[in-house]
Amino acid sequence: MKITVLGSGTSSGVPVVGCDCAVCKSSNPKNNRMRSSCLFEVDGKFILVDTSPDLRWQALRFDITRVDAVLYTHIHADHVHGIDEMRVYNAYQNSAIPVYGEKETIDHLVKIFPYIFRSSSAYPSLVPRLEAFSVEGSFDCLGVPVQMIPCRHGSKYMTYNYRIGNAAWLTDTNGIPKASMKNLENLEVLFLDGLRLEPHPTHFHLDQAIATAQEIKAKKTYLIHLTHDYDHDVFNKTLPAGIELAYDGLVVDVYT
Repeated sequence: MKITVLGSGTSSGVPVVGCDCAVCKSSNPKNNRMRSSCLFEVDGKFILVDTSPDLRWQALRFDITRVDAVLYTHIHADHVHGIDEMRVYNAYQNSAIPVYGEKETIDHLVKIFPYIFRSSSAYPSLVPRLEAFSVEGSFDCLGVPVQMIPCRHGSKYMTYNYRIGNAAWLTDTNGIPKASMKNLENLEVLFLDGLRLEPHPTHFHLDQAIATAQEIKAKKTYLIHLTHDYDHDVFNKTLPAGIELAYDGLVVDVYT
Protein backbone atom coordinates (compact mmCIF):
# COMPACT_ATOMS: atom_id res chain seq x y z
CA MET A 1 0.00 0.00 0.00
CA LYS A 2 1.17 3.50 -0.85
CA ILE A 3 -0.13 6.67 0.79
CA THR A 4 0.45 10.10 -0.72
CA VAL A 5 -0.16 13.22 1.35
CA LEU A 6 -1.89 15.57 -1.08
CA GLY A 7 -2.46 18.34 1.43
CA SER A 8 -0.82 18.76 4.84
CA GLY A 9 -2.34 22.17 5.59
CA THR A 10 -5.20 23.64 7.56
CA SER A 11 -8.34 25.32 6.22
CA SER A 12 -6.55 28.50 5.09
CA GLY A 13 -3.69 26.67 3.42
CA VAL A 14 -0.11 27.88 3.71
CA PRO A 15 0.93 30.46 2.66
CA VAL A 16 -2.03 32.28 4.14
CA VAL A 17 -3.52 34.98 1.94
CA GLY A 18 -2.09 38.37 2.95
CA CYS A 19 0.37 36.98 5.51
CA ASP A 20 4.01 38.10 5.44
CA CYS A 21 5.33 35.80 8.19
CA ALA A 22 8.58 33.90 7.62
CA VAL A 23 6.80 30.59 6.93
CA CYS A 24 4.34 32.10 4.43
CA LYS A 25 7.24 33.82 2.63
CA SER A 26 9.49 30.75 2.84
CA SER A 27 11.12 29.32 -0.26
CA ASN A 28 11.08 25.83 1.28
CA PRO A 29 8.43 23.80 -0.63
CA LYS A 30 7.68 21.82 2.54
CA ASN A 31 6.24 25.04 4.00
CA ASN A 32 3.67 25.24 1.17
CA ARG A 33 0.62 23.36 2.43
CA MET A 34 -2.54 22.67 0.45
CA ARG A 35 -5.77 21.77 2.21
CA SER A 36 -6.08 18.39 3.92
CA SER A 37 -6.31 15.24 1.80
CA CYS A 38 -4.50 12.00 1.01
CA LEU A 39 -4.61 9.17 -1.50
CA PHE A 40 -4.43 5.47 -0.59
CA GLU A 41 -3.27 3.12 -3.34
CA VAL A 42 -4.07 -0.43 -2.26
CA ASP A 43 -4.87 -3.63 -4.16
CA GLY A 44 -4.99 -1.68 -7.41
CA LYS A 45 -7.58 0.79 -6.08
CA PHE A 46 -7.07 4.54 -5.70
CA ILE A 47 -9.01 5.74 -2.65
CA LEU A 48 -9.13 9.49 -1.98
CA VAL A 49 -9.77 10.89 1.50
CA ASP A 50 -11.83 14.10 1.16
CA THR A 51 -12.13 16.42 -1.83
CA SER A 52 -10.12 19.46 -0.82
CA PRO A 53 -10.72 22.85 -2.51
CA ASP A 54 -7.18 22.32 -3.84
CA LEU A 55 -8.03 19.00 -5.52
CA ARG A 56 -7.35 20.25 -9.04
CA TRP A 57 -3.85 21.43 -8.14
CA GLN A 58 -3.20 18.31 -6.10
CA ALA A 59 -4.20 16.10 -9.03
CA LEU A 60 -1.96 18.03 -11.41
CA ARG A 61 1.02 18.22 -9.08
CA PHE A 62 0.94 14.57 -8.02
CA ASP A 63 -0.29 13.11 -11.32
CA ILE A 64 -3.51 11.60 -9.99
CA THR A 65 -4.98 10.05 -13.11
CA ARG A 66 -7.56 7.81 -11.43
CA VAL A 67 -9.86 7.90 -8.39
CA ASP A 68 -11.92 4.78 -7.66
CA ALA A 69 -13.63 5.94 -4.45
CA VAL A 70 -13.75 8.80 -1.94
CA LEU A 71 -13.90 8.54 1.85
CA TYR A 72 -15.35 11.66 3.50
CA THR A 73 -14.35 12.59 7.04
CA HIS A 74 -16.87 15.41 7.62
CA ILE A 75 -18.70 18.26 5.91
CA HIS A 76 -16.40 21.25 6.48
CA ALA A 77 -15.62 23.25 3.37
CA ASP A 78 -11.88 22.59 3.40
CA HIS A 79 -12.60 18.85 3.15
CA VAL A 80 -15.51 18.91 0.69
CA HIS A 81 -15.54 21.85 -1.68
CA GLY A 82 -13.32 20.38 -4.36
CA ILE A 83 -16.06 17.85 -5.07
CA ASP A 84 -16.83 19.26 -8.53
CA GLU A 85 -13.30 18.35 -9.67
CA MET A 86 -14.35 14.69 -9.56
CA ARG A 87 -16.09 15.13 -12.91
CA VAL A 88 -12.88 14.63 -14.89
CA TYR A 89 -12.47 11.16 -13.34
CA ASN A 90 -16.03 10.29 -14.31
CA ALA A 91 -15.18 11.24 -17.88
CA TYR A 92 -11.90 9.31 -17.98
CA GLN A 93 -13.34 6.24 -16.27
CA ASN A 94 -16.77 6.42 -17.92
CA SER A 95 -18.54 5.48 -14.71
CA ALA A 96 -19.99 6.86 -11.52
CA ILE A 97 -17.64 6.90 -8.51
CA PRO A 98 -18.74 5.72 -5.05
CA VAL A 99 -18.27 7.96 -2.02
CA TYR A 100 -18.51 6.77 1.58
CA GLY A 101 -19.10 8.48 4.89
CA GLU A 102 -21.11 8.60 8.08
CA LYS A 103 -24.84 9.07 7.46
CA GLU A 104 -25.11 12.76 8.39
CA THR A 105 -22.10 13.56 6.22
CA ILE A 106 -23.56 11.72 3.23
CA ASP A 107 -27.02 13.26 3.76
CA HIS A 108 -25.43 16.72 3.80
CA LEU A 109 -23.49 16.10 0.59
CA VAL A 110 -26.59 14.86 -1.23
CA LYS A 111 -28.60 17.87 -0.04
CA ILE A 112 -25.98 20.52 -0.84
CA PHE A 113 -24.82 19.02 -4.15
CA PRO A 114 -27.98 17.43 -5.61
CA TYR A 115 -26.77 17.78 -9.20
CA ILE A 116 -23.84 15.45 -8.40
CA PHE A 117 -25.90 12.60 -6.96
CA ARG A 118 -28.65 12.32 -9.59
CA SER A 119 -29.00 8.94 -11.25
CA SER A 120 -28.56 10.68 -14.59
CA SER A 121 -27.67 14.26 -15.40
CA ALA A 122 -30.13 16.67 -16.98
CA TYR A 123 -27.26 18.97 -17.90
CA PRO A 124 -25.56 18.81 -21.31
CA SER A 125 -22.24 19.87 -19.78
CA LEU A 126 -19.80 17.72 -17.85
CA VAL A 127 -20.87 17.23 -14.22
CA PRO A 128 -19.68 14.83 -11.51
CA ARG A 129 -21.49 11.52 -11.10
CA LEU A 130 -21.08 10.17 -7.60
CA GLU A 131 -22.90 7.37 -5.76
CA ALA A 132 -23.39 7.93 -2.02
CA PHE A 133 -23.05 5.19 0.60
CA SER A 134 -23.62 5.66 4.33
CA VAL A 135 -21.27 3.46 6.37
CA GLU A 136 -20.12 2.83 9.91
CA GLY A 137 -17.69 0.55 11.68
CA SER A 138 -15.88 -1.81 9.33
CA PHE A 139 -16.95 -1.80 5.69
CA ASP A 140 -15.88 -2.90 2.24
CA CYS A 141 -14.66 -0.24 -0.20
CA LEU A 142 -14.41 -1.90 -3.62
CA GLY A 143 -12.87 -4.98 -2.05
CA VAL A 144 -10.61 -3.03 0.33
CA PRO A 145 -11.43 -3.47 4.06
CA VAL A 146 -11.79 -0.08 5.78
CA GLN A 147 -12.30 0.73 9.47
CA MET A 148 -14.08 3.98 10.32
CA ILE A 149 -12.50 5.81 13.27
CA PRO A 150 -14.91 8.29 14.95
CA CYS A 151 -13.09 11.19 16.62
CA ARG A 152 -14.20 14.23 18.58
CA HIS A 153 -13.94 17.58 16.80
CA GLY A 154 -14.62 19.99 19.64
CA SER A 155 -17.37 19.48 22.20
CA LYS A 156 -20.29 19.24 19.74
CA TYR A 157 -19.03 17.59 16.58
CA MET A 158 -17.41 14.42 15.33
CA THR A 159 -15.18 13.55 12.43
CA TYR A 160 -15.14 10.08 10.92
CA ASN A 161 -11.60 9.13 10.04
CA TYR A 162 -10.24 5.94 8.54
CA ARG A 163 -7.85 3.06 8.98
CA ILE A 164 -6.82 0.95 5.99
CA GLY A 165 -4.51 -1.93 6.75
CA ASN A 166 -1.81 -0.75 9.13
CA ALA A 167 -2.22 2.96 8.40
CA ALA A 168 -4.69 5.53 9.76
CA TRP A 169 -5.56 9.09 8.74
CA LEU A 170 -6.95 11.16 11.64
CA THR A 171 -7.71 14.73 10.67
CA ASP A 172 -9.69 17.43 12.52
CA THR A 173 -9.78 16.02 16.01
CA ASN A 174 -9.06 17.03 19.59
CA GLY A 175 -10.05 13.74 21.20
CA ILE A 176 -10.19 10.05 20.35
CA PRO A 177 -12.81 7.93 22.18
CA LYS A 178 -11.71 4.69 23.84
CA ALA A 179 -13.54 2.54 21.29
CA SER A 180 -11.67 4.30 18.49
CA MET A 181 -8.35 3.96 20.28
CA LYS A 182 -8.84 0.20 20.32
CA ASN A 183 -9.08 0.25 16.52
CA LEU A 184 -5.73 2.06 16.31
CA GLU A 185 -3.61 -0.69 17.82
CA ASN A 186 -0.55 -2.06 15.99
CA LEU A 187 -0.30 0.71 13.41
CA GLU A 188 2.70 1.04 11.15
CA VAL A 189 1.85 4.62 10.19
CA LEU A 190 -0.38 7.25 11.77
CA PHE A 191 -1.28 10.61 10.25
CA LEU A 192 -2.55 12.82 13.08
CA ASP A 193 -3.99 16.32 13.40
CA GLY A 194 -1.43 18.64 15.02
CA LEU A 195 -2.87 22.01 14.00
CA ARG A 196 -0.71 24.58 15.77
CA LEU A 197 1.47 25.37 18.77
CA GLU A 198 -1.21 26.90 21.03
CA PRO A 199 -4.36 25.13 22.28
CA HIS A 200 -7.39 25.12 19.99
CA PRO A 201 -11.03 24.25 20.81
CA THR A 202 -11.49 21.66 18.04
CA HIS A 203 -8.01 20.42 17.03
CA PHE A 204 -5.00 18.91 18.76
CA HIS A 205 -2.20 21.38 19.24
CA LEU A 206 1.40 20.20 19.15
CA ASP A 207 1.78 18.97 22.75
CA GLN A 208 -1.56 17.13 22.62
CA ALA A 209 -0.69 15.54 19.28
CA ILE A 210 2.64 14.31 20.60
CA ALA A 211 1.02 12.85 23.72
CA THR A 212 -1.69 11.14 21.65
CA ALA A 213 0.85 9.74 19.19
CA GLN A 214 2.87 8.32 22.06
CA GLU A 215 -0.27 6.71 23.47
CA ILE A 216 -1.22 5.13 20.13
CA LYS A 217 2.37 3.93 19.60
CA ALA A 218 2.40 3.69 15.84
CA LYS A 219 5.85 2.93 14.48
CA LYS A 220 5.77 6.27 12.65
CA THR A 221 3.54 9.32 13.13
CA TYR A 222 3.21 12.27 10.77
CA LEU A 223 1.44 15.44 11.92
CA ILE A 224 -1.07 16.92 9.47
CA HIS A 225 -3.56 19.81 9.12
CA LEU A 226 -0.75 22.24 9.92
CA THR A 227 -0.88 26.04 10.15
CA HIS A 228 1.87 28.52 9.39
CA ASP A 229 3.07 28.14 13.00
CA TYR A 230 5.39 25.43 11.74
CA ASP A 231 8.60 26.04 9.87
CA HIS A 232 9.08 22.49 8.61
CA ASP A 233 12.83 22.11 8.97
CA VAL A 234 13.00 23.97 12.29
CA PHE A 235 10.25 22.01 14.05
CA ASN A 236 11.15 18.60 12.65
CA LYS A 237 14.41 18.81 14.58
CA THR A 238 12.55 19.31 17.87
CA LEU A 239 10.06 16.41 17.65
CA PRO A 240 10.42 13.12 19.56
CA ALA A 241 11.75 10.06 17.77
CA GLY A 242 9.17 8.51 15.47
CA ILE A 243 7.17 11.74 15.00
CA GLU A 244 7.59 14.11 12.06
CA LEU A 245 5.71 16.87 10.27
CA ALA A 246 4.01 15.72 7.08
CA TYR A 247 4.40 17.72 3.88
CA ASP A 248 2.63 17.86 0.56
CA GLY A 249 3.91 15.09 -1.68
CA LEU A 250 5.12 12.85 1.14
CA VAL A 251 4.82 9.23 0.01
CA VAL A 252 4.75 6.42 2.56
CA ASP A 253 4.82 2.71 1.74
CA VAL A 254 3.04 0.48 4.23
CA TYR A 255 3.12 -3.31 4.31
CA THR A 256 -0.36 -4.60 5.16
